[in-house]
Amino acid sequence: MRRREGASIGGKIFDVFNYTLLTVLTICTLYPLIYVLFASLSEPTLYMQHSGILWKPLHFNFNAYRLVFENPMIIRGYLNTFIVLAGGLVLNIILTAFGAYALSRKGLRYRKQLMLFIVFTMFFNGGLIPLYFTVKGLGLTNTLWSLIIPQAISAFNLIIMRTAFEAVPDSLEESAKIDGANEFVILFRIMIPLCMPVMAVMLLYYGVSHWNSWFNAMIYVQDRSLYPLQLVLRELLLLNDASSMATGASGGEVAVIGETLKHATIIVATVPILFVYPFLQKYFVKGAMIGAIKG
Repeated sequence: MRRREGASIGGKIFDVFNYTLLTVLTICTLYPLIYVLFASLSEPTLYMQHSGILWKPLHFNFNAYRLVFENPMIIRGYLNTFIVLAGGLVLNIILTAFGAYALSRKGLRYRKQLMLFIVFTMFFNGGLIPLYFTVKGLGLTNTLWSLIIPQAISAFNLIIMRTAFEAVPDSLEESAKIDGANEFVILFRIMIPLCMPVMAVMLLYYGVSHWNSWFNAMIYVQDRSLYPLQLVLRELLLLNDASSMATGASGGEVAVIGETLKHATIIVATVPILFVYPFLQKYFVKGAMIGAIKG
């Protein structure tokens, strides 16, 4: 009885420690986002005078959000980002699925050699300058295609999906072939439906990558009307150019509202991807594990 009581007390102490640690980590993780949200909803003059921790908005004020949505650069940046996101995801999923299915077939000649070449690209590449000249030589610079085609396939995602396809029992493929199914039927009617958790994870990985991407746009795109949202946000935050973002405000208003305007732009750029994640979260662990462990 003493041993059981001792183990029970030790287990309770361990649980309390874990819960406390996880609570602290959760607060440390969430507070920066909460701070930005409260700052974006604060009265600009009060926020400029405030210092330290922000526990609530300082007199609710939505002027920063009004100026954000009145600015054509934000709206145009959203549109460009959604175009890249939609076009990129379609191309990513199709090419990754085709490549993963081919590499998962045991009868494919030189399969191991091809996988070695693919893994090699995860550690070594030609560098930024050769990539830029390649994109320029294809005539993709200063177009949205330069943000889609060079990122068409991720070697890491390809390996995860290939491993998931390999875990599907061979008997399903054999029975489908007896019924006259070709490779496309097997891929779209057997492999992809059975690996939907992995497909959901791929959508999340590729989607977040496209949504957060700004470096490629900075390199390949010079036309400001083609800037994605993250590059517009970068200009606002790093170049401190609040006046270009608040086209509907007077000079004095911009000077006061500049800081809250930055925070509002961060929230506007972050919230969409935060809303998408909960719908895919239930597939995330299962899909990553299916793709990480060979059946």
